[in-house]
Amino acid sequence: MKLSDEWFTAVAESEVGNDTIFVSGRCNIDEFIKSGKFKERAEVTWSYQADAKGMPDDEVAQRMEEVQLVLKRAMEKNKLAILTGVYTGAGERNMVFYTRNIPAFGTTLNEALATFELLPLTIYTEKDPDWNEYCEMCMLRNDDVEDMIDDEV
Repeated sequence: MKLSDEWFTAVAESEVGNDTIFVSGRCNIDEFIKSGKFKERAEVTWSYQADAKGMPDDEVAQRMEEVQLVLKRAMEKNKLAILTGVYTGAGERNMVFYTRNIPAFGTTLNEALATFELLPLTIYTEKDPDWNEYCEMCMLRNDDVEDMIDDEV
């Protein structure tokens, strides 16, 4: 299975209030979905002080990008987990991973972030063998969702 680094971008509205949420979703991951190996979803959320538009200031945005890149590399190095979506707005960035193993995900996360100062992160995990969150995110894309996911998932 080869992991592409192709992404789509969409805009959504927050569930509470009228803040804009910028969404980045990963494309071309059908093989990973069909493999049945990534049955659990792990969401890493970074809460920040938002500006009037719900976005982080430049310094925080730069740190978030750095942390996201470090996590993505660490998780995808041995395909322990795949970063599938990133939501930014309304005072938080939510990085969504699908993983093979939650305990190993937690260990890898701690090891990858060990050199950083304490970060305002929360982690949420849930069984999601049908990739429901990913499918919902793909509906935000303007293109036909079937181009990204087969109906059989």
